[in-house]
Amino acid sequence: MAQLERTLSSEEFQASKRRRDFLRFIVEETLAGRGSRLKGYTIAVEAFDRDDSFDPQTDPVVRLEARRLRRDLDGYYVSAGRNDAVLISMPKGSYVPRFEWQEGNQPSGAGSADDGPEVAEDAGSPATPPLPSLATDPHRFARSGKLSASLRWGAIGLVGLLLLVAIAISLDHLRQSEDQATGEVRIPSVLIAAFHSVDGSETSHILADGITNELVSNLLRFPGFRLFLSSPVNDERYAANLNRLLAEEVAYLVTGEIVADSGRIRLNVHLSDVASGRVIWSETFARDLTIMGLVKLQADLAGEVASALGQPYGVVRNDILARGAVHVPAQLESYYCVLKAYQQRRALETSERGGVRICLEATARHDPAYAEAWAMLSWLELDEARFPAATPDAAEFAYERAFTAASKAAALEPDNVQALKALSAINHYRGNYEEGWRLARLALEKNPHDPDTLAQLGWRLAIRGRFEEGTPLLRRALQRTISPPGWYYYLIAVDHMMRGEYAEMLATAQMSAVGGGPVAYALVAVAAANLGKPAAARAALMQMESASSAFAADPAANYRIHGATDEIVARIMHGLVLAGWRQPVAAPKN
Repeated sequence: MAQLERTLSSEEFQASKRRRDFLRFIVEETLAGRGSRLKGYTIAVEAFDRDDSFDPQTDPVVRLEARRLRRDLDGYYVSAGRNDAVLISMPKGSYVPRFEWQEGNQPSGAGSADDGPEVAEDAGSPATPPLPSLATDPHRFARSGKLSASLRWGAIGLVGLLLLVAIAISLDHLRQSEDQATGEVRIPSVLIAAFHSVDGSETSHILADGITNELVSNLLRFPGFRLFLSSPVNDERYAANLNRLLAEEVAYLVTGEIVADSGRIRLNVHLSDVASGRVIWSETFARDLTIMGLVKLQADLAGEVASALGQPYGVVRNDILARGAVHVPAQLESYYCVLKAYQQRRALETSERGGVRICLEATARHDPAYAEAWAMLSWLELDEARFPAATPDAAEFAYERAFTAASKAAALEPDNVQALKALSAINHYRGNYEEGWRLARLALEKNPHDPDTLAQLGWRLAIRGRFEEGTPLLRRALQRTISPPGWYYYLIAVDHMMRGEYAEMLATAQMSAVGGGPVAYALVAVAAANLGKPAAARAALMQMESASSAFAADPAANYRIHGATDEIVARIMHGLVLAGWRQPVAAPKN
């Protein structure tokens, strides 16, 4: 019970009140010898205050909270609870907690409680240490060659509609696994190896430990992968477990080295594929130690690394998309569908929307507790109203469907950032700007290291003329994004336009046009026309028409749909007319 109180009182244990009550209930029941009673119905009625009519087959609340509680415990044991004497876990497929003693802290006669009273441990079988606190050299085992071939995914290629539809079909016929039965969706795993000091100085030792721990905390805010942490202690006791972990579960390994030299700190970080040993990404981050203190330096570096690794368009997800181009492992199909939805949303390609929709709808049927899938379905519905602009009635119908899907995601996971961003966008497009800003700020509070969340809030503020708040957020998003979508640049270009800075507007608009799209070409045309470059302006108008004839027919209406102020629309239309745009003549009615 002392370990339970220690866990519940820790600030690093980030569980909600309901999940704290959940943990207390199952621990107390198990220690009292009533572990066999821990079923979904009992927990819902006695711990969650549901009435006697509760049906675990139609209401997945216990399964969902169990999944979140497992993640809460994982997060606690890779941070403040790493050295706790007793480790509490809840194995998948069961609500009965397991208790494990770390070596050197195990009392005489201690054992684990799975299905009832404590049972004495077999003296000949030492307790298996928990995976989140493994301690050894992960590099040695990554090179050992004892790795499972199941992680060797297909070669890199292009992904199309047929692959998505095939995934949707297979999802509808795939038999539920243990993870799915408990509300889990299989996602890739990442092992964070404790960063180490190269120069051996006290400063770099402190930073190595601090950045490692803060990086784990930051990455836990991102959905999409499981995290494991290895200890810097060279303890052979964990060797076998780490080898199994690398062989059976972990897809990616993160390593880092700190060097302190002449008042400068250099952090080298690498992301490797465990199966092949291939280095996927490597980056060096340098800071001046004389300008900022250790605490701020630690937070700044850990935040940058987390953004690079965890963001929707970051290195981990991009690699998974590339690997899945030819073959997607069955256990990752739901996750891969969500990644494809992110990719479609980045490019806003209407031609891919149908295939993504089929796949997401199949995912939602197959894994109805997968909040991220419902959130991405919400964005897809929203796009039906926005790209191209729909009639008012059709748009409202799409907004209502989008709101239903986003609300489902938020009900499943109240802290889901993607759901909060979707609800923010829906409110914005319905004209509820203040509520849209509030929800976007809440999403940013949940994960300040996600560049997409920064960009969403910045965009919504700037399109309503609040450039002094919005533009800095957009610039921060660009700084933190490895390969930013074009729309990150749009409102920065508009800000330059409103200031009369047309050379800067043209440079920014051209960067946004790399990925194509009528909005970007319109901004290029406006900037070129105001700079006295008629040929470039006319060329941009032709690209705008080619990208979307519906947008080109009435740019003002399309900008207004996105919430642009009258002043912004007037300035853009003035520039388009200057570039040579003319209102299309309506065909005569018979």
